[in-house]
Amino acid sequence: MQVSPPSHDLLVHVRTVISIILGLSIARLLNGVAGLVQHPKKEHLWWPHLCWVAYMRISITAFWWWEFQLNQLRVLTFETYIFLITYTAMLFLLCSLLFPTDISEYDGFRDYFLSRRAWFFGLLATTYLMDTVDTWLKGPEHFARLGPEYPIRIAGLVVLCLVACGVRNIRFQAAFAVGGLIYLVSYIARHYGSVQ
Repeated sequence: MQVSPPSHDLLVHVRTVISIILGLSIARLLNGVAGLVQHPKKEHLWWPHLCWVAYMRISITAFWWWEFQLNQLRVLTFETYIFLITYTAMLFLLCSLLFPTDISEYDGFRDYFLSRRAWFFGLLATTYLMDTVDTWLKGPEHFARLGPEYPIRIAGLVVLCLVACGVRNIRFQAAFAVGGLIYLVSYIARHYGSVQ
């Protein structure tokens, strides 16, 4: 069923469902971090893993903020609704991969993360591709406002994620975690400083 333009009530409904899933995602991250604080010697920490935790926390916050732009949609279809919920669910899955319910079969978070890296980076690459659709849904003007950096950013991050799926090298993994986090903070500061 097509609704054009999207009614206020429908937008509130979509935002509410998105908010529930994103709230669960952030809760997963916060519970994981709280567990590390409560039991610091229970699992061996690995700082690149914590960089990805911070990356996801910031990404989810930015996504949540930016979804206020949904009112720019000219048409809201059931397919768009399903897409937005799927995209949001992918973010939850990434958070669940960062903090699984149990890692006792692994020798700490380094061993766990490296063994699950193909899943994590595969899903992360998929969310980057989904972000292009989400950005386009907000209109070609919005897409154009992000400039040429946006498609270059997406392409570069997808390639790096695909490389990270197959590369176990600790230096590469650490550099990607730190570089990704620094770039994300820089990108958000430059582009998401105010809703346009």
